[in-house]
Amino acid sequence: MMHCCACIMVAQTSLPVYLDETESIEERIGDILSRMTLEEKVDMIHAQSKFSTKGCPRLGIPELWMSDGPHGVRMEIAWDSWKHAGWTNDSCTAFPALTCLAATFNPELAWKYGKAVGEEARFRKKDVLLGPGVNIYRVPLNGRNFEYMGEDPYLASRMVVPYIQGVQSNGVAACLKHFALNNQESNRKQVNVEVSDRALREIYLPAFKAGVEEGKVWMVMGAYNKFRGKFCSHHEFLLQKILKGEWQFDGVVVTDWGSAHDTREAALYGLDMEMGTGTDGLTKNTPLAYQDYYLAKPYLKMLRSGELPLSSLDDKVKRVLRLCLRTNMDRRRPYGSLATQEHADIARQIAEEGIVLLKNDNHFFPIKRGKYKKIAVIGQNAVRSLTVGGGSSELKAKKEIFPLEGLMSIYGKKNIYFSMGYTSGPSKFHPQLPAVDKADSLRYAAIALAKDADIVLFFGGLNKNYKQDCEGVDRTSYGLPYGQDQLIREILKVNKNVAVVLISGNAVSMPWIDDIPAVVQSWYLGSESGNAMGKVIAGDVNPSGKLPFSIPVRLEDNGACSFGASSYPGDGTNVYYKEDILVGYRWHDTQKIPALFPFGHGLSYTEFAYGELKTDKKIYDKDENIVLSLKLTNRGKCGGAESVQIYAGQSHPSVLRPIKELKAFKKVFLLPGESKNVTFSIPAKELAFYDEISKMWIVESDCFTFFCGASSTDIHDTVSVNIR
Repeated sequence: MMHCCACIMVAQTSLPVYLDETESIEERIGDILSRMTLEEKVDMIHAQSKFSTKGCPRLGIPELWMSDGPHGVRMEIAWDSWKHAGWTNDSCTAFPALTCLAATFNPELAWKYGKAVGEEARFRKKDVLLGPGVNIYRVPLNGRNFEYMGEDPYLASRMVVPYIQGVQSNGVAACLKHFALNNQESNRKQVNVEVSDRALREIYLPAFKAGVEEGKVWMVMGAYNKFRGKFCSHHEFLLQKILKGEWQFDGVVVTDWGSAHDTREAALYGLDMEMGTGTDGLTKNTPLAYQDYYLAKPYLKMLRSGELPLSSLDDKVKRVLRLCLRTNMDRRRPYGSLATQEHADIARQIAEEGIVLLKNDNHFFPIKRGKYKKIAVIGQNAVRSLTVGGGSSELKAKKEIFPLEGLMSIYGKKNIYFSMGYTSGPSKFHPQLPAVDKADSLRYAAIALAKDADIVLFFGGLNKNYKQDCEGVDRTSYGLPYGQDQLIREILKVNKNVAVVLISGNAVSMPWIDDIPAVVQSWYLGSESGNAMGKVIAGDVNPSGKLPFSIPVRLEDNGACSFGASSYPGDGTNVYYKEDILVGYRWHDTQKIPALFPFGHGLSYTEFAYGELKTDKKIYDKDENIVLSLKLTNRGKCGGAESVQIYAGQSHPSVLRPIKELKAFKKVFLLPGESKNVTFSIPAKELAFYDEISKMWIVESDCFTFFCGASSTDIHDTVSVNIR
């Protein structure tokens, strides 16, 4: 305790710590730490309100303020409750959900996205933006899949790095979440995940690793769930061995709100900051209970008694101070901007590039202006706000252009006729919506409109209601909710000229697919939703999105769901990842179960011709880069973009491996008739698998085939090389 007394003596004579700018961050951290009392140190590592920590006012160290929202800066929340604070100046740009960003297959857009949302966070005086999320899309029912970047770890890795860099260029920390294995919302706060080391390393950790090692993220959020019997937010193996050990993460590990469960484990096993414990029942009925958190008075008591070492606290405080010096104590950081036209344009571009054209028989799309006099727009999602709800990603958008508005602006109000068709019922966010008992009258009205229309555009899918795309709970059915499948069938009886636009963050079943000529997979597109969708439908923008996840025909065709309840959603205590490394398209390929629409799929209004896939040589050493190239040509009559995808498969592996795995992609923009040479450089080390015996990554000497295509199944050419 002598050390603590010495700290107090120094601190009493200390001045505010805006130190010499020539000093390094680590020198400043050491100086500040030496001035702090034990109580001040403990105060820095737990919440003082729902979204802030105390800082150290005596030494001039500011509060840290955080905000939810990988898709935009959430509206202000009250100091000590989850109620909206009722501010009038907390509206924002609603950016598309991260599933849409992943569907762009465009890392340059990821940087623009991160920079823009970081500017809004900075303007709102936030020091941490609680995102992005990179939990792998394991099952189509996960209520939070819309916040993540799909089923493939390579795609998620390439998209998350520039997003993080863009956010942090504003002096605002990105917070990579939820570490790790938070792949379902059902029973998320207790479920124990059992998964192999190999699947952990090959599927569920790569995007986190890239975010830490390449993106240099400043904060990582622990997950609610357990892994092998221990809660992830204070997990020695995940946090100490992997995150802070192998990956050398030098930032702050923060709990998800209420994911801490034990003071000793939190102190010793890698947690740095505790937030929101009231949500798990410990302090739920006690106002302003922040001093009762696991890393507050209970921790202080154990430090004073010698039960826990002071070094455990000092490491946490150093990390928090490092975060402060990168954010709210960095005098050079820009001021940011909020809800600007530039941000709206970026949001629209992401939306336009993320929309996926799934099916387009007989060139149904684009619909040129003046082609039809009576266009029937049917479906609640054409007029429903989809920026609100869904959990912590809710937003108060400064504006939100609905699909119906976007279509009217393009085709004229006199040519657009709207009928709601179905209802999800009123909610706290949409009290004006019709009740469910109005469903029959809505359906009859929609069918009557469809019967006399030249063309029908059905806007359906999911929304952010409870048990839809929503935090805290998963979907319970793979089909479309609110009677939409039945309504589509009945519309087809009176009009065959029908297209379906699905707005969701998840795959859905499509039992009507053979009878529908055109299907669009849209997403939660944010503020510019209607403008982006209208431009794609009219052909002002050529769709170029690619699916970031597979869409199975049936739910049981999904790998995790094929093994029954023990594999998903679990037996109430445990969930066993029985599909192991065969997630998404890896499962469909290996098990020879065709997807309805495969990973990477997305059509265009133009036609791309793939040239021969070539490599500069046939034999490579394991420390070399494999160079691949091809010529891509736009053979159509309009400009467009194609995301060329490169997959790799091993010929004679000593362990089970997928048929092929994504190893590179490049989005190429071409004018009509234009050709470009597309080159890829793939490190041979990226062909490794994780060996569970040696605990090492291994590249075997073998023949590897590279597949070049427009999706995981639309393969245009292959080439093989030998690795020695």
